[in-house]
Amino acid sequence: MPGGLFISFEGIDYCGKSTQVKLLASRLGSEGYGILVVREPGGTQISEKIRDILLDNANLKLAAEAELLLYEASRAQLTRELIIPGKDAGKIVLSDRYFDSSTAYQGYGRGLDIESIHKMNMIASAGIKPDTTFLFDLPAETAQTRYASVPLFKDRLEEEKIDFHRRVRSGFLAIAAAEPFRFKILDADDDIEYISGKIYTEISQFLR
Repeated sequence: MPGGLFISFEGIDYCGKSTQVKLLASRLGSEGYGILVVREPGGTQISEKIRDILLDNANLKLAAEAELLLYEASRAQLTRELIIPGKDAGKIVLSDRYFDSSTAYQGYGRGLDIESIHKMNMIASAGIKPDTTFLFDLPAETAQTRYASVPLFKDRLEEEKIDFHRRVRSGFLAIAAAEPFRFKILDADDDIEYISGKIYTEISQFLR
């Protein structure tokens, strides 16, 4: 596996992707692979400060364009500070969200120009793409049920209305349809261990 491996995990909120990142990191780590786990927005000291702004419920007046630019700034820092060096060091980089989230949330969800977002994604990511992307597909209604059952702090995006999350889900599916060789679509309503096994089987081809 020369040059490392970059895997991203995508989907609407409460799809279970973060759980799967942890499970995969634990399994690969136990097998002796060098693992780097990052998240978006965040992952670095600078990016985490941007995350605080983006998810703060007090920032209800944050413009969609400003939101997009903040995500791209966080991504640019994360990519250059951690992802590129990690991959160059031969590590398996697992990213809880990457640029496809900007296309889905700010493009399809907020209605910003998709082509402009693609261009900004490429600048922020220094032109690199995940080697493979797992999309955890879940109906917005199911996500809302999970959301209601979790007695935790809900961030600004999680509290958007269900129509917003429906648009985001449709956006993710459209993105995946345009890049079928990179995306692996998983039914996020399946059993956690079953999903974990499917993910491991899919990435095993990269580990040989």
